[in-house]
Amino acid sequence: MKISQKVKIRNPLGLHTRPATMIAKLLQSSRSSVSFTYRKETINARSIMSILMLAASKNSQITIAVEGEDANETMEKLVLAFENKFGE
Repeated sequence: MKISQKVKIRNPLGLHTRPATMIAKLLQSSRSSVSFTYRKETINARSIMSILMLAASKNSQITIAVEGEDANETMEKLVLAFENKFGE
């Protein structure tokens, strides 16, 4: 199954190192493939460097795409992390 959803980056500093690391750790237990799309660039969300290279700032919208057997569970975890500003 493949699902996608748009999320807004609420962190004051955007997607910087701490959120990128939290995303990578969150995805370690996921069996689905996850990608982020921002400004026509799509990256593998498991790569901290790729997330940082998106240079997505506060209030930017990115599209999360998740495909795999645990897609719904993975999407819920990611959306919750974005909504909670990654604990910042």
